[in-house]
Amino acid sequence: MASHSEECLELNGNAPAKRSKMMSDRPVSVVLGTQWGDEGKGKIVDMLSSSADIVCRCQGGNNAGHTVVIGNKEYDFHLLPSGIVNPHCVAVLGNGVVIHLENLFDEIEKNEKKGLPEWKNRLFISDRAHLVFDVHQKVDGLQEKGRGKNEIGTTKKGIGPAYSSKATRNGLRVGDLMGDFNIFSDKFCNLMSYFRKRYRDIEIDEEKELSKFKVLRERLRPFVKDTIPYLHNAIKAGKKILIEGAQSNILDIDFGLYPFVTSSNCSIGGVCTGLGIPPHTVGRELTDDLGEKLIKRGHEYGTTTGRKRRVGWLDIVMLRYTQMISGCTTLAITKLDILDEFEEVKIGVAYLLDGKKIEDSFPALDEDLCRVKVEYLTFPGWMSNTEDVRKFSELPANAQKYVYKVQELIGVPVKWIGVGKERESIIEVF
Repeated sequence: MASHSEECLELNGNAPAKRSKMMSDRPVSVVLGTQWGDEGKGKIVDMLSSSADIVCRCQGGNNAGHTVVIGNKEYDFHLLPSGIVNPHCVAVLGNGVVIHLENLFDEIEKNEKKGLPEWKNRLFISDRAHLVFDVHQKVDGLQEKGRGKNEIGTTKKGIGPAYSSKATRNGLRVGDLMGDFNIFSDKFCNLMSYFRKRYRDIEIDEEKELSKFKVLRERLRPFVKDTIPYLHNAIKAGKKILIEGAQSNILDIDFGLYPFVTSSNCSIGGVCTGLGIPPHTVGRELTDDLGEKLIKRGHEYGTTTGRKRRVGWLDIVMLRYTQMISGCTTLAITKLDILDEFEEVKIGVAYLLDGKKIEDSFPALDEDLCRVKVEYLTFPGWMSNTEDVRKFSELPANAQKYVYKVQELIGVPVKWIGVGKERESIIEVF
């Protein structure tokens, strides 16, 4: 967004904001995206999972994409929690996730070839998770095409139609596939009939699909579990659980910039409903912030779609809005190194809409967001390479001041800073 009102800030050596007490006595930590997704959550989850016993996905499907780089190996995850790269960690796909089985096994095979450590005894899938069928993907494409110039940029992975089936109560769950196959077949044919009536040109071969699922269900069976008591027993046993949110707050179906949102709740509420765990078990939310990202320098292309990502200066208005909803207690700033070559860096601190200043809210309508003028704070850049820095004290002075200002503006301490795509390219602050 271009600004017509810029405010310069004279910086001094601000002390770090006082840290809120970490709620380490609670067993569940959550990593959430605060903006538009693609903040680098996978890397943060990979780092934190080294001290976790269980890492979970609670919502979304393979429309999400997280990349983890370990040495010369680059893993791409869409359905699997990215913490599965850590061999001691159990991975859980909760009841709030929607799963396309063929895509899941394709993802596993691709990452196995890259060296994914033994996973077969470390993956559990909720029997209450809903299934994404090929017909959902076809419908997704037809719906997007039907929007014409008002298309919302869906990944066409069938996620929205699968959640629609869930809401209209004709969807099928993993547990259905594990049960009596004749009953599953009847339900499947009913669902196909439902779509055929609404999309007369859609092609569906029920017999072929059912033959495929008869094979897939046996392949899936070893991993299916009622994950709700499993997680509750793990909590009682003192296990450390890490939740990996997909997408981000501004893509949340309720709190995001509707209709340009995903079809699930990707703010803090989706954690409880998507896994069946009570709110009081959540000790801290860990949030990934976006700094300025240039597409070329930051390699900003979606892991799932390959599309160019939107880039921009850090948006404090959006982050404050997210903070009100999810109550984040810790921040992670990723891709600080992308700012290394800028003489000036900026932070958006307020919106001006029809002459009214907005600091602590976020427009509900896309047409209003398109009209806002952004008020920026402008900082001197550091013009120095930070990719090899591993201590906060070794960051350039202007980079440190930038971090201090971010946590001052949001009122939440910064705990981690990413300065590269490799696993070890993380600075732990203080």
